[in-house]
Amino acid sequence: MIAELHAIGAIRTDRVADAFQAVPRHLFAPDVALEEVYASTTAVVTKRDEHGVATSSVSAPSVQAVMLEQADLRPGMNVLEIGSGGYNAALLAEMVGPDGSVTTVDIDPYVTDRASRLLAAAGYPQVNVVLADAEHGVPEHAPYDRVLVTVGAWDIPPAWVQQLTHDGGIVVPLRMRGLTRSLALVREGDRLVSRSAELCGFVKMQGAGAHQERLLLLRGEGIALRFDDGWLADPHALDGVLATDRAEAWSDVTIDRMESFDSLQLWLATSVRGFCLLAADPEHDDDLVDPDYRRLNLAAVEDDSFAYLVSRPVATDMFEFGAHAFGPHAPAMADQLIQQIKAWNDEPRLSSGPTFTVWPKKTPDEDLPTGLVIDKRHSRITVTWRATTHGTKESNHRA
Repeated sequence: MIAELHAIGAIRTDRVADAFQAVPRHLFAPDVALEEVYASTTAVVTKRDEHGVATSSVSAPSVQAVMLEQADLRPGMNVLEIGSGGYNAALLAEMVGPDGSVTTVDIDPYVTDRASRLLAAAGYPQVNVVLADAEHGVPEHAPYDRVLVTVGAWDIPPAWVQQLTHDGGIVVPLRMRGLTRSLALVREGDRLVSRSAELCGFVKMQGAGAHQERLLLLRGEGIALRFDDGWLADPHALDGVLATDRAEAWSDVTIDRMESFDSLQLWLATSVRGFCLLAADPEHDDDLVDPDYRRLNLAAVEDDSFAYLVSRPVATDMFEFGAHAFGPHAPAMADQLIQQIKAWNDEPRLSSGPTFTVWPKKTPDEDLPTGLVIDKRHSRITVTWRATTHGTKESNHRA
């Protein structure tokens, strides 16, 4: 497992490798086959709700390694983990050493009871396991040098920032416009600024920090548009939109099947107005989305029309990006998406990704940088790319 994590770049330092070597992962999934426990990119689900949806898991080693590298943990640090499971807390305890301290908190008593029992059995009884709603942090063990969030968050509660040391940092899988990125955030005055952003996926936050996306059904329950931030001014404007003729356009931008297009996802999410995600049930979508490439679920809505990203094979293991669109203004919507795909392809600097900044909720518009502004419950988040020759970031716009 450790060799694989090195090979894929998830482990980059000896400190993280040593922690993985020291903690027996199988002790935290005692009823699971070793091949599954030690699969480098597989999470182990430990609890599901009544609908079969995972509510707690031991995260995939690849994700844990990346977040530990992002956290830059040092011996003697005081760390708060939000979202318990046991194994990751043991890794943290190894990295901060006997002079450090780890507190792990979860809202579910099943999860904290299990974590306490397994941590003690594995030789980590010093970890503080707390049953509480993490929206409020854990003030009794603050201040923290690092807050490491191992559950999908929609916002950054003030308590997490208030309980940081002056030079502390937060690593959090933050959901923005439906896309989740693990952000390594550091303090800069009254705000938090990203130092890195990594693709990831987590079970959603429960309790006071929970946030439900909104779903607009377009055809029964088989095809829908998902909005994580914001909503449509007139959802009924799209009534019957799939009965219109479909427009199609292609970009001449190609990508290898195994190549990451993470930066394209972020670029479209921040440059296209009305951005959302397309949810298509493969049994009921009438081939609306290419069944071989369903991760292309990015879409955009404007009034009575919408467009979404598609691809088609152009060579062995090579695909071309394109757009399909429906509605009275379908050709224009498809062209808008194509122009942004080309803009992304023309700007190699976009591969480094944008800067994410978490601002206090009271920050006025005039104090924010140009770019996308996502207004959350407790904060305002800006997403800013380097200056581009296309000039698409001339002013603020809101999700």
